[in-house]
Amino acid sequence: MPESNPVSVVTGGAGFLGSHLCDLLLSKGHRVVCLDNLLTGNLMNIEHLEGRDDFQFIKHNVTEYIDVPGPVDFIFHFASPASPIDYLELPIQTLKVGALGTHKTLGLARAKGARFLLASTSEVYGDPLVHPQPESYWGNVNPIGPRGVYDEAKRFAEAMTMAYHRFHGVDTRIVRIFNTYGPRMRPRDGRVVPAFITQVLKGEPLTVFGTGRQTRSFCYVSDLIAGIYALAMSDCHDPVNIGNPSEMTVLDFAKKILDLCGGSSQIVFKPLPEDDPKVRQPDIRKARAVLGWQPVMDLDAGLARTIDYFRALLTRGLI
Repeated sequence: MPESNPVSVVTGGAGFLGSHLCDLLLSKGHRVVCLDNLLTGNLMNIEHLEGRDDFQFIKHNVTEYIDVPGPVDFIFHFASPASPIDYLELPIQTLKVGALGTHKTLGLARAKGARFLLASTSEVYGDPLVHPQPESYWGNVNPIGPRGVYDEAKRFAEAMTMAYHRFHGVDTRIVRIFNTYGPRMRPRDGRVVPAFITQVLKGEPLTVFGTGRQTRSFCYVSDLIAGIYALAMSDCHDPVNIGNPSEMTVLDFAKKILDLCGGSSQIVFKPLPEDDPKVRQPDIRKARAVLGWQPVMDLDAGLARTIDYFRALLTRGLI
């Protein structure tokens, strides 16, 4: 790592996770180049960084040739639609950014001699038959189902990353991100946290799919980004799960949101989407052992901050 002011490229840097990563890198003294085509990202997420000498935003589709003048020390590849609504509405773009976008960013890493970190996902495990999910589990994915465009794009991206590491000697990292929540999530991205919060704040019925007995685990965004930074600075080339292993049912989570929001919404049940995972819980023993990392944010405290963010958006008429 350079002694001072390393240069980091963050693809998808105007997205939920990418923008928080930009913030952390800047706080660590990095100069940050943010690439985003704003397909699902939002300039509002990085407007507080406008005018800084150590931050540059470039509107660019990373499936096309990438040119970043000057030295680059780190590349964080976060560009991708990342919610069920997104990758069902944008299936081809999701596949292209996982394949072509990963190829282009790895090519940049090779050309610049930069360390490369791929933002992969727990979705590589599919609807898992092993619980909780360790990094050694190969997954249970339907490649031709509606979710396959995202699952297989990320699985291909992991394979491409390891190929560049083994064949070209690129210094690579892979993080498998589990459910994450916090400020800057998009209100209508289809994921359970923004869906439940916005429904309750607007006094709408709270929609639970299936029986609500399927489980999820929720990691606050600051914990996740701290784990990703620790991985980037480590010597670990193999995939590492980053997430919160505290598991709860979707129905219990819905009741918690109702309680924290003080809402009176009725819970209504709808059919479970095809290939929706029944369980999702990270095994984070590797992150604890190799990175010395584990989540620290209390769920109620993190949700309170997230609810405040969405309440502010509602006040501004942005929901």
